[in-house]
Amino acid sequence: MVWEGMGVVKSARKLIGATNPLEAEPGTIRGDLSMQTGRNVVHGSSSPEDGERETGLWFDGEGLVEWSPTLLPWLQE
Repeated sequence: MVWEGMGVVKSARKLIGATNPLEAEPGTIRGDLSMQTGRNVVHGSSSPEDGERETGLWFDGEGLVEWSPTLLPWLQE
């Protein structure tokens, strides 16, 4: 899954939780579903630049689609 948008790295990493599952907050993906750093269930890029590079490792571009929510103008300034 590839996400993009304003502040998406920060918000996604908050949802995912700390890299070390033992330090991840309850309610995060890693906090609820992981026990070891080496098997922490999910990966999140640390920057938009890393996300761009990492997307190229897993996707060839054909499976990616552009999508804009119709409410976007009402949600962002």
